[in-house]
Amino acid sequence: MIKILIAGFAFILFSMTTITEATVTFHDFRVKTLEGEEFDLASLRGKKVLVVNTASKCGFTPQYEDLQALYEKYGGEDFTIVGFPANNFLRQEPGTDEDIREFCTANYQVSFPMMSKISVKGKDIHPVYHWLTSKEENGILDSSVKWNFQKYMVNENGQLVGYVSSKTKPFDPEIISWIEASSD
Repeated sequence: MIKILIAGFAFILFSMTTITEATVTFHDFRVKTLEGEEFDLASLRGKKVLVVNTASKCGFTPQYEDLQALYEKYGGEDFTIVGFPANNFLRQEPGTDEDIREFCTANYQVSFPMMSKISVKGKDIHPVYHWLTSKEENGILDSSVKWNFQKYMVNENGQLVGYVSSKTKPFDPEIISWIEASSD
């Protein structure tokens, strides 16, 4: 009887270890910046990250202003924002990476990290967004990107915490309380 219990306990521990080791995190991805440089998301380890799919010709585009203000207020060692331009919704991000960089700089003085344009849904979904939207990949929840400026919250360990809709503004209490919450 004791051997059966020990064997069962050992199997459970082995299973938990295997699952933990196999879990992919946000930090396991590499992406390209608007400038075409490789960006290792592992460099964000220890920071909370607000991941936002952006577009230059959308009704939510003015959120860039609040995203930049949020970054200026909270950005640093503990928090950052990462923007991923995408052209998935009514072709509202038609420009090149250079066009996007110029637009963000000239109109909103964006200084938070902006990545190269990707797809956030469909057959050509970028691996980062596949991870963000698939419970099988992120271990937390399934979701779908419904529109531009949907926001995903990733903790310091690269684990998905949740997301909010495009209508949720950057200074919404849900986002602020998440940023300000202790990571203990």
